[in-house]
Amino acid sequence: MLQRKLVATSRKDCPTLLEEMALFEQGYCFVAGLDEAGRGCLAGPVVAAAVLLPLHEPPGDILERFAGVNDSKQLTAPMRARLYDTIMREAVAVGVGIGSVTLIDERNILQATKWAMCTALQELSPQPQALLLDALLLSNITLPQRSIIKGDARCLSIAAASIVAKVTRDRLMRQLHDAYPAYGFAQHKGYGSAAHLAALQKYGVTPHHRRSFKPVREMLFGLFSDAAEKDS
Repeated sequence: MLQRKLVATSRKDCPTLLEEMALFEQGYCFVAGLDEAGRGCLAGPVVAAAVLLPLHEPPGDILERFAGVNDSKQLTAPMRARLYDTIMREAVAVGVGIGSVTLIDERNILQATKWAMCTALQELSPQPQALLLDALLLSNITLPQRSIIKGDARCLSIAAASIVAKVTRDRLMRQLHDAYPAYGFAQHKGYGSAAHLAALQKYGVTPHHRRSFKPVREMLFGLFSDAAEKDS
């Protein structure tokens, strides 16, 4: 047991398998790591992913097969694309859930995120026996679960889920860019960058903007332009 834990924590400054192996040694063979992408965006869906790693293999072999997997925010787009292919090929199972803009506006972003995570879990086969999440808990799920602060930087399965969620969402936003090229979705991916806010002011709100988010709501009610005039 001790040797497995030492191996699980052997990669300096990288996500480890410590949490997964602790659950595995308690008898949970299928442990899903979950994460999301797009919670703070002004446009587009929130995307969640769930990843099952092959915990039945020696931890050292798992770390080698998933070498480079890290918090998606720490990786370049080409690195994420390469690691996405690795995860899809090497993981036991991968599930993805997408919370639409309509769902976000109806339920709020937190509830839409949790809905997307539950959907991602339903896509897994085999089904998980325990969950590891990045700073969240799913109250309607009865499985054992642990919320880990900065889990995408500490826990390999959560890091893998962060990459899958990010790559999936970025691809969706590039498709949205094709339909609305003036907004620059391919560049800012829906986040509230200066370029995005300027496009909102110039071209208005699309059906893919989150009307419950303050900058979009202010635009709809004419407050955004009023504030911009005061600042000028």
